[in-house]
Amino acid sequence: MGTGFWDKIMPDPTVQAENIHGTAILIGERGVLITGPSGSGKTTLALALIDHCRQRGLFSRLIGDDRLLAADHAGRLVCRVPSPIAGLAEVPGFGPRPLSFEPGGVIDLRVRLVPASEVARFQEGVSEPIAGCPVPRIDLAERNVPAALPAVMARLLIAPFV
Repeated sequence: MGTGFWDKIMPDPTVQAENIHGTAILIGERGVLITGPSGSGKTTLALALIDHCRQRGLFSRLIGDDRLLAADHAGRLVCRVPSPIAGLAEVPGFGPRPLSFEPGGVIDLRVRLVPASEVARFQEGVSEPIAGCPVPRIDLAERNVPAALPAVMARLLIAPFV
């Protein structure tokens, strides 16, 4: 690579990237990592967020679905998509389908999908490390896109929550 954008934010090649199970997207300049058990709705939520944002004129794009390479870069979490699955999203009931994507991005928020009974009503200041980087986290009910969309947009302080 030359001296482009990705050269500046790519993790140090001597640092071993952590292989994590999750889906990552970009919304504007913000990176969102969605984690949870298989079948919890990670891809469905990611696709709904991408569509929701595009309908409102916001840039939004997939980074990677199902597997990501996560590493610390200057104290920030960077997630990249492994080459074999780049540009593919597993659409429930149809399998992997091609989708516009970015090869990586800095993650600003982790959305953890959990059973509804485990979601606290109010969540402030929760953070936990991924690949050694602290990342703010919110827990949302799995398989509940209508409730998750406004929660993610509010947490990112994106319209109408600015």
